[in-house]
Amino acid sequence: MDYLLLEKKERIAVITLNRAPANALSSGLIKELGEAFDSIESDAEVKAVLIHGEGRFFSAGADIKEFTTVKDEEGFAELGKYGQDLFDRIENFRKPVIAAIHGAALGGGLELAMACHIRYVAEDAKLGLPELTLGLVPGFAGSQRLPYYVGTAKAAEMLLTSDPISGKDAVAFGLASAAYPADQVYEKAYNLALKTAAKSAVSVSFTLELLQYARQGRWSEGAVKERELFGKAFMSADGQEGITAFIEKRKPEFKDR
Repeated sequence: MDYLLLEKKERIAVITLNRAPANALSSGLIKELGEAFDSIESDAEVKAVLIHGEGRFFSAGADIKEFTTVKDEEGFAELGKYGQDLFDRIENFRKPVIAAIHGAALGGGLELAMACHIRYVAEDAKLGLPELTLGLVPGFAGSQRLPYYVGTAKAAEMLLTSDPISGKDAVAFGLASAAYPADQVYEKAYNLALKTAAKSAVSVSFTLELLQYARQGRWSEGAVKERELFGKAFMSADGQEGITAFIEKRKPEFKDR
């Protein structure tokens, strides 16, 4: 791949955005991200995904120069759909997707990070959607995901001022789960991925499915689905192994079935 690196180790797929100098999200990089997730989805040995950026940034935004090659409104709408489809896929992925953010996650970079299930950030990282400084609006559903995490009023402030927030503030506002010194973010995120990879792929997949009901405000439907999946998980080989291991006071040996 030209714009990213994909490494699989310890049941974790590590995706490194590698498009100097700022890991801008060009259509080429987005295409390669889609190809990477194709590979990960079909690989039963991979149980978690970690995305981070090479160099100074996670991703400092979309590729503005590429915008100049788009001829009309329909072209921009199609570009937006291209990114939105991939980010929706990441958000609904049945394996945990974790973003390790350092430097900056701006514009399309933050939109990518918000599509991940969990975000760990550097304390001094900058996170924001600065599209209005260019007379534009977000194109990869950032205007929809940001209010979910920080609330409508804070999202309006961030969008209308274009001012980024720090990693520490991102945790305080609910946009990130934890903030660490920049040199520790990747390691902390990797260790989190290891913890999720140690769980049964069956129960992890069910959990990620259930979380989407809550995200969409479909609580009653989610509760019905939860009791259905509770039964399926209980009767799965891993569910039975987990219960047996608990009774026998030993660590379970999940087989992901």
